[in-house]
Amino acid sequence: MRQAVLVLLLAGCASTPKYDPPKPDLPVAWKVEAPFRESTPGDSLAKGKWWERFGDAKLNDLAEQAIGRSPTLAVAALRLAQARASLGVANSAAYPQVGLFTRYNRTRITQNRPLTNNAAPNFSTTQNDFTFGLTASYEVDVGARVSSLIAGATASLEQSGADFENVRLLLIADLATAYFNLRQTDVELGVLASAIELQKRSLELARTRHQLGAGTGLDVAQQQALIDTTLTQVDLLRRERAQFEHAIATLVAVPAPIFSLPEDAKPMTPPSLPIGVPSDLLERRPDVASAERAMAAANAQIGVAKAAFYPSVILGASGGQESRIFDTLLRSPSSVWSLGVSLLQPIFDAGRAQSGVDFARAGYETATQNYRRVILNAMQEAEDGIIGLAALERAYRQAQVAVDSAQRTVELVNARFEGGIAGPLEVITVQQSLLNSERLVSQLAGQQLLTSVFLVKALGGDWQGLEPRP
Repeated sequence: MRQAVLVLLLAGCASTPKYDPPKPDLPVAWKVEAPFRESTPGDSLAKGKWWERFGDAKLNDLAEQAIGRSPTLAVAALRLAQARASLGVANSAAYPQVGLFTRYNRTRITQNRPLTNNAAPNFSTTQNDFTFGLTASYEVDVGARVSSLIAGATASLEQSGADFENVRLLLIADLATAYFNLRQTDVELGVLASAIELQKRSLELARTRHQLGAGTGLDVAQQQALIDTTLTQVDLLRRERAQFEHAIATLVAVPAPIFSLPEDAKPMTPPSLPIGVPSDLLERRPDVASAERAMAAANAQIGVAKAAFYPSVILGASGGQESRIFDTLLRSPSSVWSLGVSLLQPIFDAGRAQSGVDFARAGYETATQNYRRVILNAMQEAEDGIIGLAALERAYRQAQVAVDSAQRTVELVNARFEGGIAGPLEVITVQQSLLNSERLVSQLAGQQLLTSVFLVKALGGDWQGLEPRP
């Protein structure tokens, strides 16, 4: 009875340290510029198929292929399955362990063994030993070792779930980035194609003027050089496009040599994104959730290490039948049973238990600092995305104005050139200026799409239920 009371008292003294994660210093709100607004996203909201917000059917198909085929995502899913199994193993330690045993031995005992009684000589014997029965054992969680293991396994499972969501988010973000880079290249190739047609018309005019004596061979050569330079840019863009296409093939788990996407120069616009206060990142981003769960798992390991200071108490019981004659095995006199308690209290371990606790605490501090780092990176990425989109929107509008101005200039200079007033150098200059302006517009449109993907990733996924205001 006294021993039982002592065990209960020890059990009350041991437990996993209280989990109190650090509270990072978060600003009250983002530095939001129009057209963004504040919103109130939450972890309970579904991450959703955020890529469908961009309204591109081909991107949607590629995303579904990537989710279904990606080896990277499959590995994350298997790690989640392993974490779920590990939790099952940890939970099993909280219950009694029951087993069925059976044994058969045929043994010969030597006559020349040491005597146990000088008055009783030894004899050589050969006999059977038939045994079967049930055994049960249960570990009393005196040092909170079992409960700490379960807490750590639970946190690790939740961390693996967050890691899976993060891998999924990054996979589709990488896919969307490569896809929009490819589409932006298609648009830019379309711009170059239009510029080449315009330059060819100017070349024909320069040749005609040269044949009529109104122009020189230098005019023709300069216009031809402009076309050659533009064609070189086309070759470079096609090389870049092939690289983006190969990247998409890898992400959707298709060999690059057999994968292709047709050119599509249709213009695309990014969706409107609602922006929440910075603390929402703690609820939305899977990498932040993973880092926080890693802290919880590390905290539970401190409890496991501390349990080494407390006694290990195992309750055991067994019962069955044993006989040297098989026919009497099931009879009452052959019954055997045992009940017992095993208690082991460490007394001297040369600092092993304390070193284990110190190691676990250092692991917790490491997880804490990693959590702070992830949060700071999350804040930076989100702020970069918000400010970047606003700046790109302004630059895009201004670039469109520049294109309109360049087109009017080209029309005026071409008219003057046909009338013999303007020189060929003026034509080349304004055509190059128009090409540069149109390429800048296509590049800014692509940057808007890429920054939108970056911001979606920074905010942790979709914003289902938080429809943007008109």
